Amino acid sequence: MYKKRTLHTFFNTIKEQFPVLLITGPRQVGKTTFLQQQEQRPYVTLDDPLLRELAQNEPILFLKRFPPPVLIDEIQYAPNLFPYIKMLCDQMRQPNLFWLTGSQQLQLMQNVSESLAGRIAIIHLLGLSKSESVEHPHTPPFLPSLSNTPPSSINLYKTIWRGSFPAMVVNEHMDHNLFYSSYVQTYLQCDVRTLTNVGDEMTFLRFLKASAARTGQLLNASELGRDVDISDKTVKQWLSILEASGIIYLLPSFHTNITQRLVKMSKLYFLDTGLVSYLTGWLTPETLENGALSGHVFETWCFTEILKSYWHNGKQAPFYFYRDKDQKEIDLLILQNNELFPIEFKKTGSPVLSHAANFKTLERLNMPMKYGAIVCQINQSIPLSENISAIPALNLP
Repeated sequence: MYKKRTLHTFFNTIKEQFPVLLITGPRQVGKTTFLQQQEQRPYVTLDDPLLRELAQNEPILFLKRFPPPVLIDEIQYAPNLFPYIKMLCDQMRQPNLFWLTGSQQLQLMQNVSESLAGRIAIIHLLGLSKSESVEHPHTPPFLPSLSNTPPSSINLYKTIWRGSFPAMVVNEHMDHNLFYSSYVQTYLQCDVRTLTNVGDEMTFLRFLKASAARTGQLLNASELGRDVDISDKTVKQWLSILEASGIIYLLPSFHTNITQRLVKMSKLYFLDTGLVSYLTGWLTPETLENGALSGHVFETWCFTEILKSYWHNGKQAPFYFYRDKDQKEIDLLILQNNELFPIEFKKTGSPVLSHAANFKTLERLNMPMKYGAIVCQINQSIPLSENISAIPALNLP
């Protein structure tokens, strides 16, 4: 059963403005399915080795066989196509010619910037958001406010444990272990081998598991390398692979020219909590909720839901975290119109204003705090002060 995506509205607008539309994101989040739901057009996938060889070695012949309008899946396998797509776009001078998908952003962005600058709209798609999964796709990008949205009846940790891949959301009988073990194997065999010569796949798998255990936490590359017995250089290279293939998001620290007191580190988030649960060995929602990773996975789920609300509306995500040398931290800062919206993620069901105490540290940045929030496990939004409220995690978009 297809679930309508938030991206639908933005896509219908942008397709009339660009000749090429590229949807990027991890494997199996529904990129191709989404495009096929928009309109009927010829479809070709470069997962097919014969078509991939034709596209890469005979791009002119390939485009004669599959002329626009056309949907080309996994375009990163044939970078030689990009210059010829550019030439066709320049000849035809009309929008909505090529729909492309790709699951390896690093290679895609390099080729796009060289060949299709000014001719292509790049759109990011992740797994189903909570709103999409319950058939309410028309949600705006999230900003903290005092909302009176009715409480949701969704089982939070079951939702976190199962993850957001459409196959897991739509089919509640899909076996969790079987799906994610197959996903990881496909990822290692297809994306990792294509992106770089990793060499030892078992070591890379240990790295993947060690990274998952650090979701929602500050990234210490040296510590991660020691745990897996690889160099700092290899850690950085392999993190770039995870980022390029849509497995992780590295949240930058916030800083201005005014202050030098902030820690210049990134925060690591996996983009699917079901994958985190599988890689870290939590076999049921109950063991995950009561386990050592529970708070970090809760934060990861909340963060990715907010991220989806921006990406699926075709918006850039102006996201940062705050941490200074006095160890004062704020989980997430959203920057809008030179105003800051600070957010704390707390697993608690009893939020208090002291949970937002670090919001006061923003005053030193000479940037106003518009409105702040504590996202937690309550049933209804509660005002904690004039410009801070506690928001139910299940009321996120």
